[in-house]
Amino acid sequence: MSFEMTSMRTKWLACASLATIAASSVAVPAFAQSRDESGGFVLEEIIVTAQKREQSLQDVPSSVAALAGEKLDVLNSAGSDIRFLSGRIPSLTIESSFGRTFPRFYIRGLGNTDFDLNASQPVSLIYDEIVMENPILKGMPAFDLDRVEVLRGPQGTLFGRNTPAGIVKLDAKKPTQEFDAYAKFNYGRFDTIEFEGAVGGPIVQDVLAIRASVRHQHRDDYVTNEAPGFLANRDQTEGYDDFAGRVQLLYTPTDRFSALVNFHARSLDGSSRVFRANIIEPGVGGLVDDFDRRSVTQDGVNNQELDQRGLTAKLEYDMGDFTITSITGFEHGEVFSVGDVDGGFGGEFEGVPSTPGFIPFNAATADAVPDLDQWTQELRIASNDLGMVDFQAGFFYFNEDLKIESTNFNSLDNNAPNGFAAQRQKSESWAIFANVNIEVTPDLVIEGGVRYTEDDKDFTASRDLSPLSFLGVGPIGPLEANPSDEVLSWDVSATYTINDDVSVYTRAAKGFRAPSIQGRLLFGDEVTVADTEEIFSVEAGVKAELFERRARVNLSAYVSDMDGQQLTAVGGDANFNRLVNAADTDLAGVELDLEWAVTSNLFVTAGTSYNFTEINDPDLRTQFCAACTVLDPIVDGLAALDGNDLPQAPRWIANWTARYGIPVGNDGELYAYTDWAFTSEKNFFLYDSVEFRSGKELIGGLRVGYALENGKYDFALYGRNITDETELKGGIDFNNLTGFVNEPPIWGVELSAKF
Repeated sequence: MSFEMTSMRTKWLACASLATIAASSVAVPAFAQSRDESGGFVLEEIIVTAQKREQSLQDVPSSVAALAGEKLDVLNSAGSDIRFLSGRIPSLTIESSFGRTFPRFYIRGLGNTDFDLNASQPVSLIYDEIVMENPILKGMPAFDLDRVEVLRGPQGTLFGRNTPAGIVKLDAKKPTQEFDAYAKFNYGRFDTIEFEGAVGGPIVQDVLAIRASVRHQHRDDYVTNEAPGFLANRDQTEGYDDFAGRVQLLYTPTDRFSALVNFHARSLDGSSRVFRANIIEPGVGGLVDDFDRRSVTQDGVNNQELDQRGLTAKLEYDMGDFTITSITGFEHGEVFSVGDVDGGFGGEFEGVPSTPGFIPFNAATADAVPDLDQWTQELRIASNDLGMVDFQAGFFYFNEDLKIESTNFNSLDNNAPNGFAAQRQKSESWAIFANVNIEVTPDLVIEGGVRYTEDDKDFTASRDLSPLSFLGVGPIGPLEANPSDEVLSWDVSATYTINDDVSVYTRAAKGFRAPSIQGRLLFGDEVTVADTEEIFSVEAGVKAELFERRARVNLSAYVSDMDGQQLTAVGGDANFNRLVNAADTDLAGVELDLEWAVTSNLFVTAGTSYNFTEINDPDLRTQFCAACTVLDPIVDGLAALDGNDLPQAPRWIANWTARYGIPVGNDGELYAYTDWAFTSEKNFFLYDSVEFRSGKELIGGLRVGYALENGKYDFALYGRNITDETELKGGIDFNNLTGFVNEPPIWGVELSAKF
């Protein structure tokens, strides 16, 4: 263990070029430090709800990581969206080809690269106990949060379908009977403006409390379009205005009953992802030498608008030995996103000279969700510390009605529409579940659970106008698909407490993803269905508190086998998406989370993960891009995928933070905080090519500030991506070597106050 901590400190010192960075006892909330009975400082206990009940992180028999407090605030700043979590927790990455509206999550290498607005994911996002199923709901801003939890590995018992990889769980701060308020404002590069604030407290003492919170983010367009014509020399992409708000009311008429109502909404007006033509070096990979992230040359338009709102009601009744909980949720969303997919100007096959580089034909598309409605209902009963045996059991219902419209434009003809297709999907799912916890001895606890799920989808898609009508391709459909399945998922675990500071656990679990449908008919003529994927996973770990509770170390290792993994063959020479099932996928890895209060002034965190993924299917093949150098065997004109890593699955992830504070006077502090995240190379698609892969990425941040009155007021200078790292984050593989890159360096100033 000393080797791990020394290694992380060495990497941080080399990257940050700072002296040892820490936190003083003045700023206790910065790293959850408190005093023990002897007056020494210790780490505070981390409380999570990974098993739908409050318990210490150290008591959860699975691989769970949590972010809260100052670390969460620092990482989630400077105009960031939910992707700020990527690489900041071992085994977790997040990427998007849709800008701020459609994040794609990957845990332990399992995710989904599909950009269709009907795409399912094996990582579930749970926000205030409501599953955000559709991709456009997963981008809801993370603000005024109590904590973020990442549950790694299958979660099929308590959380059900579409969780074979794990869960990202966000919990907002709740109303209390104590007045509480804060305001935070920052201003940075590209006129990045961010305001976040909340106020809460009693309306009727001990009966009714409220908490209202908002977040507004703005950034100017900073990428100049060099295309000829009316778009020439205008900064017109990468800006946004993103507003989110939440109002919560907590009603507690008695000690036994509570009702929490949560209304939340979001409105976004900004840019979609900026695709850039021929920015990848052919036959070599990586960005071309003359790449300029501040410039593009495009003939299409770029815009993105989203409106989202939801209402949640959580009712709880304490019967003494048991508590009954009802959680009802409604989510509504609408989105429109249009972008220049080929990333450049012109089209050689259409008689218009292209730039930059060779572009066969223009491609500009828009995807829209004119209407999305999601209803969920959970009803469960849980025992309240009965003694040797505790349990929880419940019922869950999910209903979704989704409409999607896809439009193609001729960007060389004033962006006139020349293609249109539509999808409609109605989904319904229900489940019953039970979980039991048995204290066999004071040191040995065994847990087990089971869940039965039924899932049904009714899908229709049609194409009214084809972009390839000049080749005689006409309308098609309506085409239908009606997949359904019944699945039993389960888990069992054992935890053994060696002493007050060290415990070990082992867990076996089965999870699944329900059948998925891909019906993007704008270019394709078929609807593809992927059957249910199932995963069996075994993990073991040790959780320890060291140095008289000044350090916390959690280490886990796992082996998983997935049958019928749902994979998306994106783009390729055929220019449309298809779903396939891989016969078998092998996964294995290790994860380490560390927190260490080295002194009362010094606090460091570190995490690392290694995830091995391999597709085992000798018959699985896919089309590939015409412009790239494919490394896989070519069989009958297709790339053979057997033995490949999964896409967007780096082998190594590492992160570390450090904070150093110097007390000033009786209640002030000067401090510095640095954070770094490393991810190793990864493929973008199912096939392996020289061009469509990322290099190693190391992203760092730095914050230097002055806090007074024990952290009540704070003034800080900050920088994100301080080394100006520029890396490919993804690509478009059906036309030319088009890609998109990471966020630019942002620096600025932040003021905050607590009341």
